[in-house]
Formats: sequence, C-alpha cells, structure tokens
Amino acid sequence: MTQGRVSIVFRSLNEEKWFSEALSACKRQVIDGYDVEIVLVDSGSTDRTIEIAEAHDCRIVHIAKADFTFGRSLNYGCEAATGDFLVFISAHCVPAHEKWLANLIAPLADNRADYVYGRQVGHDVTRYSERQVFAQYFPEHDKIPQADFFINNANAAIRKDLWARYRFDEAVTGLEDMVLGKSVMKDGARIGYVADAPVFHIHEESFAQIRRRYYREALTLREIMPEVHFHIGDFVRFFVAGVFHDFSEASAARRFWTAAPEIVMFRLMQYWGTYLGHNEHRILSRAQKESYYYPRPHRARPQERRAGAAQRAEEAPAE
Repeated sequence: MTQGRVSIVFRSLNEEKWFSEALSACKRQVIDGYDVEIVLVDSGSTDRTIEIAEAHDCRIVHIAKADFTFGRSLNYGCEAATGDFLVFISAHCVPAHEKWLANLIAPLADNRADYVYGRQVGHDVTRYSERQVFAQYFPEHDKIPQADFFINNANAAIRKDLWARYRFDEAVTGLEDMVLGKSVMKDGARIGYVADAPVFHIHEESFAQIRRRYYREALTLREIMPEVHFHIGDFVRFFVAGVFHDFSEASAARRFWTAAPEIVMFRLMQYWGTYLGHNEHRILSRAQKESYYYPRPHRARPQERRAGAAQRAEEAPAE
C-alpha cells in the first residue's frame, strides 16, 4: 500500500563524473510504501549530465545561468516535484547504502522532525582535512530534534508543505539551507540529524575553489548570525588550531608526511576565505556572483575575457 511520494531533487552543472553513480545508488534504495521520483535542476551543463539524467528517467528542469542562485534552483526543483517529502542531494554525493532514503525521511514520516539532514563522509578522493570537517559536523549519533538551526542541503529532506510556506531565499550566495532552517525553527518547526542516512560527499576542488566556497558561505553567515565576528586574530587562531588538530589525527593514522602539505593549504584556504567573507563590505557585482556560483572556468569570447580581466583587476579584494 502506497503511503505517499518522495521527490529526490538534484542540482547540477557539468556533474557527469559522479552523477551516474549517484543516480544508480538512488535507484537501488529500499523504501516500502512510497513512490519515488527524481528531479534534476540543471543550470547549463555542457557535458553528459543531461544524457545521464535522461537515461535514468529523471524529470529535468532547466534554469538559465543568469537566473541561477542556490536557493532559486532548489525552488525550481521543489515546484516541479510532486512528492510529499522533498529530498535534496548534491550531484557529487553518493548514497552509502540502500536504506539511506528510508532512514532520511523516517523522522518526517513519523512526525519527529520537519526538516532533516543526513551524515556526510569522505570518499577515497576527499582531502584529509575535509574528512575532519565532516566528522565534526556529521557525527555518528542522531539528534532528533536538535537545538540549533544548522542543516546542510547536500543531504537533506523537508516536508513539501513546510517548504511551500517558506521557500528558499533566492538572494543569498550560499547557506540557503541554514537561512531556511533559522526561519522555520523560529516559528516552531523541528530540525533533526539522521546519522544512519549517510552519503559520500565528493569534493574535487582546487585550493582556490575551496577558498571561494568558504568565502561565499561567510557572506551569508554574517547575515544570519550577525553576532558572530571573524577578525584577523580569529583567522590565525583557527588556522593554527585546525592544522595542529589535523596533524595529530594524521600522525595517529600514520599519514602525516603525505597529508601535511595538503592539510596546511586546506585550512589556510578555509579560514582565509571565511575571514574575507566576514570582513568584506562591498556589494558583489554580477560577474563576481557568477564566479562564485560557477567556479569551473567556461570558454569566454575574447572581448568577454578582456572585460572580465579589467573588472577583476578593479574589484578584486586585497589579500
């Protein structure tokens, strides 16, 4: 007997490397009593992403690059979805086992929570320090409900009626999940963490992309948590603490010499990006916003390259 419908919503831009594996893992899910659909919101992929989605019978929604924000793309996907529960997963995240989906939505179905997120773990290609970040924010035990509004849409689910009342903020440069989480929790909704709903989160970013990710997230964090300040002393303190923590873990795992240079660079980019995002007070230009949303380089026409170089030289933050 069917109890309802679940919609899995992916966002993508040139995600062919891991997307097929992610979709195959979604198709293998064991979940009784629910119909499952997969919705893809694509923002202009030029690789095989769309072909892969079609081969897996995804419903495909397109969003123009000029219209893209993280929140708006999710709203597009949620509008197209027909499920009672909306599940969000990054196109470079792969469910770790066949009960991921059932476990993730269980607190929603049982009315123990209204917006939930699952565990994230590293993959073979994950940088050492990012594994430590995952371990910090995604522990091995449930929190249903939890006391704060932290949540992460790389692996999350929400009741569709709750999303429809609030929707994702379409203006923020990141952390649209926490912006929504803060709003719904303020009005009495419950956020929960499900440890036994894990995904492998596969970031293959350059160090510059890591800095950019933490930078744009900090731009939003300073708006939703204005009481938090991140000064140059905080940068130094957190960088040193992060490096020494990771050195200790790497030494215990007998990986110190191979991991040490990467640890230093990751933590440097993490906290330098955070510092810049918290302390930069200008308004972002259209070109800069696109660079944060679309970190992979695209082939620009010669006049675009010249104009972009001039604009970057004029607007680049002091580092």
